[in-house]
Amino acid sequence: MNVPELTISQLRAAYDAGDVTPTDALDALAAEIDAKDGDIGGYLEHDLELAKKEAENADLSLPLGGVPIAIKDLINVAGQNCRCASKMLEGYHSPYDATVIKNLRAAGAIPFGRTNMDEFAMGSSNENSGIQICRNPHDTDRIPGGSSGGSAAVVAANTAIAALGSDTGGSIRQPASHCGIVGLKPTYGRVSRYGLVAFASSLDQIGPMTKTVEDSALLMNALAGPDPLDSTCLDETAPDYTAGLDGGVKGLKIGLPKEYFAEGISPDVEAKVRAAIAKLESQGAEIVDISLPNTEYAVATYYIIATAEASANLSRFDGVRYGHRADISEIENADEAELITHYKRSRAEGFGPEVTRRILLGTYVLSSGYRDQYYARAQKVRTLIRQDFIDAYEKVDLIASPVSPTPAFKIGEKNSDPLSMYLADIYTISTNLAGVCGISVPCGTVSESSSDLPVGLQLLGKPLGEAELLQAAHAYEVG
Repeated sequence: MNVPELTISQLRAAYDAGDVTPTDALDALAAEIDAKDGDIGGYLEHDLELAKKEAENADLSLPLGGVPIAIKDLINVAGQNCRCASKMLEGYHSPYDATVIKNLRAAGAIPFGRTNMDEFAMGSSNENSGIQICRNPHDTDRIPGGSSGGSAAVVAANTAIAALGSDTGGSIRQPASHCGIVGLKPTYGRVSRYGLVAFASSLDQIGPMTKTVEDSALLMNALAGPDPLDSTCLDETAPDYTAGLDGGVKGLKIGLPKEYFAEGISPDVEAKVRAAIAKLESQGAEIVDISLPNTEYAVATYYIIATAEASANLSRFDGVRYGHRADISEIENADEAELITHYKRSRAEGFGPEVTRRILLGTYVLSSGYRDQYYARAQKVRTLIRQDFIDAYEKVDLIASPVSPTPAFKIGEKNSDPLSMYLADIYTISTNLAGVCGISVPCGTVSESSSDLPVGLQLLGKPLGEAELLQAAHAYEVG
């Protein structure tokens, strides 16, 4: 039995059968990490001995008893580093567990390993990590996607059983697509954000990254639900997401937005996605053409709102209250001017170029004289984008589309053109602006430069429609 290749449900069955113990599973994963991760860079660190201490007391009667889960490096786990893949937070150890970590522990899971990411979750390729580049396990010359690239890569490489990621504009779904795994972005407010280091507070959501849809449902059962520590978390008890997985798609109406199949999409990617949609149709789904007319404004709207919120959230990292503190010992008689110098040095040393770019953009759009022109107007357009989805869901149950217009591109290919990188998120950004749920499911591969590169089918559900979304994704996966 090759434990690292197992899914959550398979590992739980192996525990129940007595074929393997949680300690055995951790040892097997650690060996796999040692063998593979030097070429991939999916992990920033992993504490095997600490995890094994938890494994010794694992309660195998719990739904996730003894299952190791890798954690994206912006989710707080008590006693572990939480650097957000940034030099700014080098040396920071979390004093508490995020709510999702408490929930995982309550279900019996063991947090194991900190996964790589774009610094402070700002990026679509994982090339912006302030610690090390992460590579795609299917072709190590290519990006794994971002910002949850490390979580996607370790699951795809079988150096993790499953992982947590976060999705602000596609950061779970896009790397899941590029790495050939399942990635679920829940409805905004369905999963607590308490203990998640904020990028853009009105957009961020934590979600599962797994090998199968069933595993995503199992993790959602632990993750979802109310939390008094997060005022944006919805006060509604979550259903059992595994209960209706086998319900199929017969009778469901699935919408195809014409704006998501327009110019710019790779013909090979479009062919795979359309074949996946045809499979759902053959299983009894009704395919309906729809329109999301404000899609063309989504990227601009997102990068105004997200950068504005990032500017506000990251202002706390000034080297005085939080974050890296620059050495200015050569400056004597500190006064206000030297304090500003200290701020500048601390931030210049701590933040990477992409984070700096987004802070500057966000500060600009919030500045006096420009707030109404940019930020206030973007919020109005966001309302129009959300209304597009509300109108669409009066006609259909789900929406289907590509996740990304192309498969994973080569490392360095888009570094000189940030706008091109931003446009790669065109199919995922609107989901976050509207606050609805979405999932990426592998739907085949395309060949580029002698590599077989994964492609993801994106399904988008109504607010709090995760159960129906998982049901349809599972029907496609096993059908």
